[in-house]
Amino acid sequence: ASGTLALKGVSFDVEEGEFFGLLGPNGAGKTTLISCLGGLTTPTGGRILVRGMDTRTDRRAASLFLGIVPQEITFDPFLTVRETLRFQSGYWGILRNDDWIDEILANLGLTDKADASMRALSGGMKRRVLVAQALVHKPPVIVLDEPTAMLDPNGRKEVLEAVHQLNRQENVTVVLITHYMEEVIDADRVVVMDDGHVVMEGTPKEIFSQVDTLKHYRLDVPQVTILADELKKRGLDIPDGILTKEELVEALCQLK
Repeated sequence: ASGTLALKGVSFDVEEGEFFGLLGPNGAGKTTLISCLGGLTTPTGGRILVRGMDTRTDRRAASLFLGIVPQEITFDPFLTVRETLRFQSGYWGILRNDDWIDEILANLGLTDKADASMRALSGGMKRRVLVAQALVHKPPVIVLDEPTAMLDPNGRKEVLEAVHQLNRQENVTVVLITHYMEEVIDADRVVVMDDGHVVMEGTPKEIFSQVDTLKHYRLDVPQVTILADELKKRGLDIPDGILTKEELVEALCQLK
């Protein structure tokens, strides 16, 4: 086929129950990958398997295993939170599932907002409702595409805490797509994409230890990681891959 390839030889596995981070600058191909995963775009080659189901040849079966949280916040402003989740359930042919909706609301800290109008919610709360929508059909895997875009720091924290809780307590496999590096500090593994390629893969500590490489790929490296790297270059005996302020303080306190 003619034209520009958005994804070129991308290949990686995500393990069951894993919290998996997918990093990359704008234009890296992250959203295209999600479109292929969700069946919105048909790839010209290769295949994507979700629990063994091919997203092209077994699209319906694969979609049952997936809950996708899109970047865009789109709701009917005249529905309540509970009505929004009932409406989403109807897309999957699911009726009378209020017990499960109550459980989702509780897990995401939305119980007291169940009967609130969608238009009355903050940005962080609306993002949580997007996550709740992705869970109505009980998928074992959720994929979040830039879920904290345009949120203030408190809103970002709320959404990430809710997603981590789902991963830890419900063993939901999480694929978090972002260009904010600090959002994948607690991930099990991280893949970095650039220009349609996978260019780095490893644990957060392994990835964050390569500061100059990350800068080359136009990623915003956390300030604490940059500071630790600069101190190390100046001769201080600091371990690679410092991820948090607490780790840096501990490393500095251990210097003789």
